[in-house]
Amino acid sequence: MEEKEYDFYQKLRWKIKAWSEKERKSYRWAKWVLLAPDLFHLLIRLTADPEVPMKEKAKLAAVMAYFISPLDLLPELVLGPAGFLDDVVLTAYALNAIFNNVDTAVVQKHWAGEGDVLEVVQKILELADRVLGSGLFRRLKRVLK
Repeated sequence: MEEKEYDFYQKLRWKIKAWSEKERKSYRWAKWVLLAPDLFHLLIRLTADPEVPMKEKAKLAAVMAYFISPLDLLPELVLGPAGFLDDVVLTAYALNAIFNNVDTAVVQKHWAGEGDVLEVVQKILELADRVLGSGLFRRLKRVLK
């Protein structure tokens, strides 16, 4: 991991971890927001991997741009780390599509988070569909199209 990439990853992880320790009891989505740094790291690593097709890299780059953009459906500037929830869902949606076109082992080797990345993505998508409602989920999916 390059120093610049590591610094951003570590700062994001620290910020969200500090927030979640404070908010965990009152914010039921904290464990999902905690996935944001690991998912962003995975986006960066997959975009640099030569085994990932260019078309998939373009989708991942769009998700990274959404991730760092101050203009999104749940803005971090207004909501704080809770605003990463839509970024987590969008990333999971993009990764789910990539699993169809890239060997799962390629994705797994870059996963810095806990557990199996495929299971994590599936749980996020189930939660998004069930809890966030199909309207928000549909809008997030349109970002990739």
